[in-house]
Amino acid sequence: MASTTLEPGLKPAPTSGKTFLGHPRGLATLFMTEMWERFSFYGMKALLVLYLVAPAAEGGLGYKAAVGGAIVGVYNAAVYLFALPGGWIADRSWGPRKTVAVGGTIIMIGHFLLAVPASASFFVGLVFIAVGSGLLKANISTMVGHLYDGPNDPRRDGGFTVFYMGINLGAFLAPLVIGTVGQKVSWHLGFAMAGVGMALGLAQFFLGTKHLSEKSSLATSPISAEEKKTVLRKSLFWLGVAVVFYGAVVVSGSFSIGWVLNPLSFIGIAIPVIYFLRVKKDTSLSADEQSKMSGFIWFFVAAAVFWMIYDQSASTLNIFADQNTASTLFGFNFPSSWFQSLNPLYIMALAPVFAWLWVWLARRGKNPSTTVKFAIGLLMIGASFMVMMMAMAASSGGVKVTPLWLAMVYLVQTVGELTLSPVGLSVTTKLAPPKYASQMMGVWFLAVTAGDCVGAQVQLLMGDASGSTWYFAAEGVAAILAAVGLWAARKKVVALMGDVH
Repeated sequence: MASTTLEPGLKPAPTSGKTFLGHPRGLATLFMTEMWERFSFYGMKALLVLYLVAPAAEGGLGYKAAVGGAIVGVYNAAVYLFALPGGWIADRSWGPRKTVAVGGTIIMIGHFLLAVPASASFFVGLVFIAVGSGLLKANISTMVGHLYDGPNDPRRDGGFTVFYMGINLGAFLAPLVIGTVGQKVSWHLGFAMAGVGMALGLAQFFLGTKHLSEKSSLATSPISAEEKKTVLRKSLFWLGVAVVFYGAVVVSGSFSIGWVLNPLSFIGIAIPVIYFLRVKKDTSLSADEQSKMSGFIWFFVAAAVFWMIYDQSASTLNIFADQNTASTLFGFNFPSSWFQSLNPLYIMALAPVFAWLWVWLARRGKNPSTTVKFAIGLLMIGASFMVMMMAMAASSGGVKVTPLWLAMVYLVQTVGELTLSPVGLSVTTKLAPPKYASQMMGVWFLAVTAGDCVGAQVQLLMGDASGSTWYFAAEGVAAILAAVGLWAARKKVVALMGDVH
């Protein structure tokens, strides 16, 4: 991602006149843009697997649960995978502002393609949303940093906190609105509403662009004309290879969804492996830098295991909510997609508590190390699937269980997320060698890609057993064992981290 330190002669966002909660007015623009983008993203995601597995008679695509879950997993993995080229495009060519505008437009088009009742346009729409999200996600947070006068601006952390609340506000509202329309009225009308949400975000962005920093319009490392030709030539070559290959598969009549899911899963797993091998072979890094990168790999693998389970909230758990969970609580009836609002609700409630907790423990010299916090996160995500194992057992024989089961599962998962995810962002910036400082945040997000791709392959291999009692038990035990292993190796990992704690 682009640096947030201003170049000589460039100015941060205007500071005179009206403010937004004491921050530059540009924060309101980015807050609203991201809120509506997350509204569209999570609203569509709340419906996605339900539409994929719904029978054709109910307007769905009729996939088996395992295939539907794998599609959702690979789609989510692609969003984070495309964040890498999204950051590169902004840094080398368009600048963050133009990249976000283009990304948001592509997302909007993708949602409206989903609204067309045809499977071909539906999957094209998913590609559009994944690509557009990669362009936008990689850069809108960078633009928040541009609003402030360097990394030491005292308002900076508060600004990111406000921005983070916008993300979760959009994620909370989306299933309540889009989920209800999609499940109760029409799948495709729900997808169209997601497109309207992104359109509102784009309108807010274009109307408020004058309040953004000048630096948001600049590419920090402009690509030369010769480099641009080389990149374009290579991109067109590989695009042509893909078109010819898949064209041949389609013509031969052997095309299936596996021809998409399996290669994308392989790419999502292979890219971080190749990246780390390249870094470890870099002789320009000092022994201390190499040691810290070895420590970072431990956290990366732990995070991949975490996200493999956590991101099934939109697939496996969403199907369980629809098929095995009662839709009434205390006499109130609601669509199953509403369960997707629990996680952002818990985050908004608990994030301030955890921020206070770490400071309180640090003052008493009892703040757990990063390694221990990661182990706790893995333990919690594993425990959540042990709870799911019991919930699945309780639903045997066609019984629809109380919604409180899923409420508990999402609560345990959110506690795990708050223990691992923010800490992971922080330790990534601390362990990154200066040479790779601008790349490492994108690499951190690849843990989501790798975890989701592994999860997709597991679901495909399990087939009809995916989502069964022992499926939850096996993945829950695997995460708990990973937590125990990381805790047992904590002294080794701490030693690798050098002066980072």
